[in-house]
Amino acid sequence: TNSLLNAKKMSTEGANSGGSSEMEVDAVAISDSTRKQKAAELMELKNPNMSLAQSIHQMTVIVNGTLEDPACVGLSSDLPETVMKMIAGPEVENPSLYRHLRDSVLLPSPGSYSFDLPNEDELTAMETRHRATLEKLEAKVEDAKENAGEMEVLAARFEIARFAAKCLGKVEAIAAYDKILALPKLSSGKIIDTIMECARVASFYGDTKKNGELVDKAVKLSNEGGDWDRRNRLKVYSAMNKILNRDFKGAASLLVDCIATFSCNELCSYSDFIVYAILTNILHLPRTEVKAKIVDGPEILSILNEIPVVYKLVCSLYDCDYKAFLHTLVEVQPILIADRFLQPHAGYLLRELHVLGYKQFLESYKSVTLESMASSFGVGTEFLDLQLSRFIAAGRLTAKIDKFGGVVETNRPDLKNAQYRETIQKGDLLLNRIQKLARVVDL
Repeated sequence: TNSLLNAKKMSTEGANSGGSSEMEVDAVAISDSTRKQKAAELMELKNPNMSLAQSIHQMTVIVNGTLEDPACVGLSSDLPETVMKMIAGPEVENPSLYRHLRDSVLLPSPGSYSFDLPNEDELTAMETRHRATLEKLEAKVEDAKENAGEMEVLAARFEIARFAAKCLGKVEAIAAYDKILALPKLSSGKIIDTIMECARVASFYGDTKKNGELVDKAVKLSNEGGDWDRRNRLKVYSAMNKILNRDFKGAASLLVDCIATFSCNELCSYSDFIVYAILTNILHLPRTEVKAKIVDGPEILSILNEIPVVYKLVCSLYDCDYKAFLHTLVEVQPILIADRFLQPHAGYLLRELHVLGYKQFLESYKSVTLESMASSFGVGTEFLDLQLSRFIAAGRLTAKIDKFGGVVETNRPDLKNAQYRETIQKGDLLLNRIQKLARVVDL
């Protein structure tokens, strides 16, 4: 009896172990297929390549001399050659983009490069190959219409659009995405994906207006019926569009919400995203939130070695180390210039950061000597006097300078009186509008 029981137990254990091993194999197969699917999705989202757009911007500021020392932001002086070879090579092979950069960036600065450019015959040969590829892809669409279903037609249309985004110009790529949107019975998710890809094309070519229109349209659709992942990624799209339009306050709240859930690698790298989040939020977040969300943020701490200068900037301001803060601003300037989203606003950001530092310092004093303040910031009194007088005259600092006594006196704003005056002004405007409306109604 014992032997029979042991045999039954062994057979049961064998069956269980066999079943578990089969389950493990199935789990591995599922994970592999999921990984391959994710990799395929990332490859689809690669075009247009937004890291290439960043490299093109960096090449431009190097060639035209705006960025004097590329090495200070980790860039090589050979970047123009690398970028142009990439655009002309098999990885991108975009002749229209190559011609544009050659004529608008390289040729006006002949001494800025020392490599040979492809001749016109080579570029024409590329265009001939692209026309042949487009004909094959269009034939694939027609074949899908006749012999397959709507999903196959959609996939074929996406293939054309992504090829256009990679190898053709902005007009052709946007037209290809418009054809996708014109397909019948398109799900809301696919519509949002199409608009997001089209927005990246507009952003790649610097069309801020078109990019903004597309992002706003996608956000509206997402709010009506999009899933969490698309809404999360669209926050980053909206934030980057707001940065381009200098709405840093609007961008700041969107960016800080996505720090822990960032998944928008097709638009920018995570380290670049964190730089945008820090620089926008440092201007608008209260001190306590700066400490919790930025200075001590675990996601930010995990990539400190990638963004040392920007993190040093926010920490020096939080720690009231004004000399380090002002010196770090000098190091931040080339980082702003080397970034395609921040470079148009580099002067504005540096000015606002100066104002922020001076304002935070003056909040602690009723009056302070120019010499003491200049020593705290590590600058000369003449330089400080010039900067403070400009910001005071512009209404950015509530203070006045006693030039004879060499003292800066702060004026504490009376918030209640300011609110009262604002209410009176708005009330007067409202009454005027009501009176105008009454006259129109009487007529």
